[in-house]
Amino acid sequence: MSDNPTKKPIGRILLQQRALTQDQLDKALETGKGTGVPLASRLTENGTISEVSALKGLSEQSGVPGIDLKQICLKLADLSIVPREVAMQHKLLPVLVRDDRVFLAMSDPSDRKVIDEIEFTTGKRVFPYVALEGQLVKVIPSAYEMRERGETHYVGPNCPPEVRRKAGLTTTNTPGTWGGSGRSTSGSQPPPPLEGSVVEPLPMPARLPPAAQAVARMGNRSPVIVDDAMQRAAAGAHFSDAEFGHAQRDLSVMAGGSELRPPRQEGKRTVLVVDDENEIRNILRIVFEQRGYRVLEAERGQVALRLVKEDPPDVIVLDAMLPGDLHGFDIAKQLKGSQRYGHIPIVMVSAVYKGWRFAEDLKSSYKVDAYLEKPFRVPDVIEAVERALEQGQPQHDPEQISADAEKMLEKGIAAYQAGQFDDAIEHLREGTRLDPLAYRLHFHLGLLYGKRGQIYDAISELETALRINGRHFPALKNLAVLYQKAGFRTKAVEVWERALRAAPDEPTRQSIKELLLGLL
Repeated sequence: MSDNPTKKPIGRILLQQRALTQDQLDKALETGKGTGVPLASRLTENGTISEVSALKGLSEQSGVPGIDLKQICLKLADLSIVPREVAMQHKLLPVLVRDDRVFLAMSDPSDRKVIDEIEFTTGKRVFPYVALEGQLVKVIPSAYEMRERGETHYVGPNCPPEVRRKAGLTTTNTPGTWGGSGRSTSGSQPPPPLEGSVVEPLPMPARLPPAAQAVARMGNRSPVIVDDAMQRAAAGAHFSDAEFGHAQRDLSVMAGGSELRPPRQEGKRTVLVVDDENEIRNILRIVFEQRGYRVLEAERGQVALRLVKEDPPDVIVLDAMLPGDLHGFDIAKQLKGSQRYGHIPIVMVSAVYKGWRFAEDLKSSYKVDAYLEKPFRVPDVIEAVERALEQGQPQHDPEQISADAEKMLEKGIAAYQAGQFDDAIEHLREGTRLDPLAYRLHFHLGLLYGKRGQIYDAISELETALRINGRHFPALKNLAVLYQKAGFRTKAVEVWERALRAAPDEPTRQSIKELLLGLL
């Protein structure tokens, strides 16, 4: 568990939200001494406050949405993404798994270390939600045991009937379980296959676009809970596609200062070493320079991407776990999945976590050419780099790729203007597969996803765009709005503060300051 001394005490938050009285709080604090059970869970278990009230308080305290595990319908196959012992140790549960993201119910959503590990081992972006620890302690063993018995779904006792019907499940609970049975009793046929969990975690009280409403319609209930102030902020936030088709070409120039780099020399191959540890970078730089290589260095992911775009290396030695929001596995997936940079060999280095996948699985997940466990032997790195260079793939013409990516952007804009949303999205996605570091493609794709109510897809694309150019106000503004719509107060505040610095005029700055005051 992480220890954040700046967090407001949950008792004070519940008082401010009028969920309980001072006398009730004082009694709970006195009787709970030495129990080890968190206050919010104690208050719900003894009936002082409801789960919804507790989750509203926890959402305000943590800055992420709360999720009521009594209202979910969990696809048990999704549990395979996190080993049971990891879920039990850290009190977390994957409640929804998509192709590129995982939604985690966590007792401590500020535990960045475990989030990083899960992102590394799964290759998926983690969206943390806060859940009552008391609920997690009950649901985690129950759900994993049901999966081991061959059941298909975990059904919370308050899961809406409409959701159960969509999963092909009956509306009755199985005796002896906190939730319901995952087996269909409507005959011998199993329930129909689902794209993911039955529940898409979106804050229902906010005014969602029609496309999101269709997914999220669940009667009057929602498993996702945010406090009232956040609901009001989300309802008043408006996503805008006003800049669609007007983003300037120079936005694709990656932001940030240029590092001093050794000049290119005929016959010398370039190695890019990406690691946040100075000692490791220094050792590898000395060793590779002694062997006749030109060496570039980066300590953060964004710097590494800028070097790849401005000064493409012949091979990359890449630490999987980097500080900030852009990890080595993000870089590997982005580059290896593209036509423009997919030929560059990547040697990934990092620690292997107990209970997770082995190196060969990691190589398969990220398409890297070699994986070395830390601490590594320098000769092993040299051997892996030279073997990867020998087996390197032919490089495509970068100028032609840029031209083809530009055509995809033009086609996407034209399709959108003609009202052909699906075609527009596919053209832009094809463009990002050609050149993953073309800002305007990600920006326009983010606007399209946002317009359609695909909140998390839009967040992903706009974040990628802002890694390339972090000072584009329309992208910052829309990303902040998306985080508000999704109920992530902390991320919304962080992005609005960045937007404040990039605001084009004083009236805009003043409106953002007022908005931030409301969020804070």
